Amino acid sequence: MCREPFVQAERALQCARGHSFDIARQGYADLTAGRPVHTGDTAEMVAAREALLTAGHFAALSTAVAEVVAAEQPGLVLEVGAGTAHYLAAALGDGQDGLAVDTSKAALKRAARAHERIGAVRADIWQGLPLADHTAAVVLDVFAPRSGAEFARVLAPGGALVVATPAAGHLAELVAALGLISVDPAKDERLHKSLDRWFVRTHRRRIHDTLRLTRADAEALVGMGPSAWHTDRDAIATALDGWRGPITATLDVDLTVWRPYI
Repeated sequence: MCREPFVQAERALQCARGHSFDIARQGYADLTAGRPVHTGDTAEMVAAREALLTAGHFAALSTAVAEVVAAEQPGLVLEVGAGTAHYLAAALGDGQDGLAVDTSKAALKRAARAHERIGAVRADIWQGLPLADHTAAVVLDVFAPRSGAEFARVLAPGGALVVATPAAGHLAELVAALGLISVDPAKDERLHKSLDRWFVRTHRRRIHDTLRLTRADAEALVGMGPSAWHTDRDAIATALDGWRGPITATLDVDLTVWRPYI
């Protein structure tokens, strides 16, 4: 609203001009100051994501993210579109603090409890991140919206933007069998278009693993992602009823590191 610094009162964040934002009893602060463009994932989607990630199915990606973040300079790790803050919690090193930003209240209730050194705030990246200039050592974006201008503004000198995006084969078996949304063939081109004005890509790593799923896992995988908005749950259940043999899917993700232009 005024871009003045906050101080923490008993159960609120306040600025010198008198603006005040309550900290919810679940531990997050809502800093949207209005209606976000997108309200984020539903409680059902968040629960599905929590179940799948807690079961360790995306552990290969969590480990890779943690390794990349550990190689960067110490300081605040900001995750945008953090969801339950699963990746942020895995990436925090000793003494590091994390900030989880999302528009989903259901996700932030879990993010606020993901790690003792994670703060959680509700904010819309398209309306600007509620973070001072040049304060984040790392900005983490895992399958989330991207704003190159905001990422460049909040990164500290020498900082890094770490981005995970689905590659061509991601969940290909489920996409084919269940009619899910497929990965855009122009995904990498769109990624560069969103970031090239502010950043140069300095590192790229492909994360590849085979997911072995129960029926509940497969339903959670559908229910936690963008296909949840566009598929019929009864049709998915019918398709899984007819699945023959073990349910497997490919984890295929590009993990990239970007540096702001000096």
